[in-house]
Amino acid sequence: MTQFDVLVVGGGHAGIEAAYISSQFNLRVAIISLPGIGLASAPCNPSVGGVGKGQVVRELDALGGLMGILADKAGIQFRTLNDSKGFAVQSSRVQIDKERYSLYAEEIIGKISNITVIKEKVFHVEQVESGFEVKTDTGSYITHKLIMTVGTFLNGKMHTGSSQTLGGRIDCEKSPGLQDLFAQIQTQPLRFKTGTPPRLNKDSIDYSQLEEQPSDSSVRNFHCMNSEFERYSTQVSCYLAHTNEQTMSIIRENKEKSPMFNGQIKGTGARYCPSIEDKAFRYPEKHVHHVFIEPEGLDLSTVYPSGISSSLPKEVQESYVRSIHGLEKAEIEVFGYAVEYDVVDTTTLNLTLEHNHIKNLYFAGQVNGTSGYEEAAGQGFIAGVNASLALNGLDPLVLSRHESYIGVMIEDLITNLRDEPYRLFTARSENRLFIREDNTLIRMSPYRAQLFLNRNLDIYQRDFLEQFESLSQYCDETMIPETSVLMKEFSGAGELQQLTRRMSVTELLKQAWLNPISTLKRILDFHEISLHGDLIRTAAITKKYEGYIKRADGQFERLKKMDSMKIDWEKITGSNNISFECKQRILRIRPETFGQLKLIEGIRPATLAVVAAKAL
Repeated sequence: MTQFDVLVVGGGHAGIEAAYISSQFNLRVAIISLPGIGLASAPCNPSVGGVGKGQVVRELDALGGLMGILADKAGIQFRTLNDSKGFAVQSSRVQIDKERYSLYAEEIIGKISNITVIKEKVFHVEQVESGFEVKTDTGSYITHKLIMTVGTFLNGKMHTGSSQTLGGRIDCEKSPGLQDLFAQIQTQPLRFKTGTPPRLNKDSIDYSQLEEQPSDSSVRNFHCMNSEFERYSTQVSCYLAHTNEQTMSIIRENKEKSPMFNGQIKGTGARYCPSIEDKAFRYPEKHVHHVFIEPEGLDLSTVYPSGISSSLPKEVQESYVRSIHGLEKAEIEVFGYAVEYDVVDTTTLNLTLEHNHIKNLYFAGQVNGTSGYEEAAGQGFIAGVNASLALNGLDPLVLSRHESYIGVMIEDLITNLRDEPYRLFTARSENRLFIREDNTLIRMSPYRAQLFLNRNLDIYQRDFLEQFESLSQYCDETMIPETSVLMKEFSGAGELQQLTRRMSVTELLKQAWLNPISTLKRILDFHEISLHGDLIRTAAITKKYEGYIKRADGQFERLKKMDSMKIDWEKITGSNNISFECKQRILRIRPETFGQLKLIEGIRPATLAVVAAKAL
């Protein structure tokens, strides 16, 4: 039998992140993935980033992950979402060439000497004295740390109309249910559902009737060590279409044929990513919905019509697609389908994503009830890095929810049983003014330093932090006199926007009518100071938000201190001052911190008061 330190079951976005970070600790690592599927494949929308998700990709990149590197290399259209809103909620999104993305992942992983990629089907897992034995069709593998990143493949079932096929995605072998694979693990009683739209032949679309959305050259790359705006693939446009009254009528008239509404599908789908059937019956008076026509690759013949995910019969899909202006002659190459699958009860996991009852076993990705490549990748990193740290006798890496979206997600997942697929967005954070894309390196570098690695990324980050401190000091100490030509340039049109006194650079950057980034760049150019664009951006926006953040600092510091406070759940459940109901909820979740206790659904304020009083 071949032995490994860390073995990852599943080669998707969670799996490759787990293996990639583990390899940085010089461990013997393996990925077991189904044959015929490329690593980090994109079976749904071929895009990376989005609201809240773009922040996750940048956090991953700063921590030493792979997703940002791959997205930059395979990116064929770049956009900033919420670009008309404040910097705190702006997020990068990249349309990727899904074929190239997977090829680049295979290439990078394949060059790492201490990662072994095994393309075989897993049919059984069991605990052994030295860890776990993973059995495949052709062999057995022993590992000390096992990370399960099996996506939607656990007992997966696909639906298109009345047609049902076993499997987690189209054209793939089915996988056994988790109970068959690993009998000691309990899944949620509630199955989850995800879906995908029909894929259209790109040459069968009349683009003249659609609204073009070109790639934005001003969007920064994800990988912090890449040139800010260099593009590594040919850039293409996406297009915007719309449903109409005829489209929605066709869907509503075929309600009894929809597996979602005739009882065929029992699983629960994501509320924030509804199918076109969901939209039709959730909003009966609304007929116009966006349909984003997004290319799947430069050399592929298909486009992804985001917004019309469906499990309706093939003939109904064809009918409603061709009712959309510009798609009258659209040819469907792959019909849409829904997938039902088993998910793990994430309340049985801790903050490292290790199972509470089975040591050295970790779960990450869509099997944990999340939706999205970015959420999966973030979990894969957390599971992989903590498995590796434990093997090296180092403290675990736990990201604070007050400093990262990955931290928000992990704490949300393990604190309560999910009743629908979990999706990240900026509103999930209580501290989103601080958790921004622009300051990712400032937030994540201290966590990366906890890994005690000394790679090129670590050298780059140390240098960036030093320059940031210097630039921040420059902004505070440099005064612009009222006689400077800059003051005339920066004055606004109104009487109250006239700059008639000397100001520090920091004070100038806070003026409401000025863009802080272009303002700081102009000041530096005027003083013949040349700095990296990301550094300027980070410093400028940090100064802009400084006042808002300082006002909230006292509250957040108290909150952060309380939330990070360690608690003894066993002692709490033995207290006579805690209600029986709260004790039962605490016994189920086994919270490690006060913040986690606070998030448990149904925990009473009186319980929080008792725990806080004893701890302070």
